[in-house]
Amino acid sequence: MKIRKKSLFAIILAAVLAVAVVTSRIMRNMPHRQAAGNQKIIVVTTLFPLYDMAKHIGADRADVSMLLPPGMEPHSFEPKPGDILKINEADIFVYTGKFMEPWADTIIQSVTNKNLVVVDAGQGTVTTAESYGCEGPAGATDPHIWLDFDNAKTMTDNILSAFDAKDPEHAEFYGKNAAAYKAGLTELDSEFRAALASCRSREIVYGGHYAFGYMARRYNLEYVAAQGLSPDAEPTAKDMAKLVEQIRKNDIKYIFYEELTSPRVAYTIAGETGAKMLPLNPAENLTRDRFRSGATLFDILREDLANLKTGLGCKIK
Repeated sequence: MKIRKKSLFAIILAAVLAVAVVTSRIMRNMPHRQAAGNQKIIVVTTLFPLYDMAKHIGADRADVSMLLPPGMEPHSFEPKPGDILKINEADIFVYTGKFMEPWADTIIQSVTNKNLVVVDAGQGTVTTAESYGCEGPAGATDPHIWLDFDNAKTMTDNILSAFDAKDPEHAEFYGKNAAAYKAGLTELDSEFRAALASCRSREIVYGGHYAFGYMARRYNLEYVAAQGLSPDAEPTAKDMAKLVEQIRKNDIKYIFYEELTSPRVAYTIAGETGAKMLPLNPAENLTRDRFRSGATLFDILREDLANLKTGLGCKIK
């Protein structure tokens, strides 16, 4: 079934790129959009953190879009033909890396737009499969790299480099915006460190997929997730029993759950243990309403911090 799915994707990709070739031939003699100083840079991103970074760096000089539809869980996402054309017609394409978007390499190798600047935002970040003090899926790389704020700064710099390459005339403008964004990450990091320094519990029990390993390691928290890196992974009865026993033994008051997937697992554990439930969003994506309202990555992470403070019984300062 998987082989068929990959073959179908390859056929669709070939057909779409054939159309793109024709389009590029028609446009070949047209001036590139960046030749006009007032034209906006067209940026296509995959996930919300990248969208937020690019939007802040480019500001009113960029037209930034996100391939992932708001409200959709990203791990099972594959681009549609229209998405592939969108990438081919962009100035900059930003993705997280091969672990989060395994389909990206195929598209990148096949694009006909030779002016496209491709950004692997994860380049130079520190990735890990087993975070300190956390239970992670053995042998699998955790792709949620932005939840370590040093990684998020590296990602911001990678995106900035693409803007500078595409529009060097306004490099100072982009540089100031990126510096402000990284300063915001530094401030947020300080807020997390201060708030999570003195908590009744240091144990995050997550009734969703493994997403918070980086954050747990950074702030010296213990972390266990009911599912693996994929939200489709189902915990075994043994896994569930172990979690229930751990919650009872350690007197865990709250279980955290994902907003964009069914909280069925978290509900089951909460029902068995009497623990309360709180949302914790890895910020891969937002609900449609939050996206339309203009919520930022900083908004989402501060909401996570507020829920962590409640769930872990941290001292309110």
